[in-house]
Amino acid sequence: MSEGGAQAIELAARLRRVEDLLDIQQLFVDYGRYLDAGDFAAYSRLFARDGEVLLGPMGRATGPEAIEALMTKVLAGQVGATYHLVTSPVVALEGDTATAEVMWTVVARDAADQPHVTMMGRHIDRLVREDGRWRFQRREGRIDIPSAYGGPAKADDGEGE
Repeated sequence: MSEGGAQAIELAARLRRVEDLLDIQQLFVDYGRYLDAGDFAAYSRLFARDGEVLLGPMGRATGPEAIEALMTKVLAGQVGATYHLVTSPVVALEGDTATAEVMWTVVARDAADQPHVTMMGRHIDRLVREDGRWRFQRREGRIDIPSAYGGPAKADDGEGE
């Protein structure tokens, strides 16, 4: 292969990596945006067909339909009460799969109409490219600073409870 051909292949691979990372970043942004807006149908479509969400004391569900039902049950009456900040993403790409960890902070409006941090934690993610789009295969929420839902979340390795 010529040097120009090898450079083109390398450049294409680098571009693909950058596009994947940007798409995954957008997935994280959309997660918070749909959650805060109470658009649980759009939220659920961020998950793979057999994707699962594990949110500690809030519950767990597998598949977009069950995820939408869980979020509607748990959060429907709280839409607009909180805002999610998703920060510090660390992503490891491996072809059409990836692992990631992000930090999250929930901010609520207090009685004086001021922002108040109510809890902080991390999401531990397994991601998959499905139908040309990055989606959550497994999203596990961990609470690092206690909240109204209880103390720090325990690690869930998927081996039962």
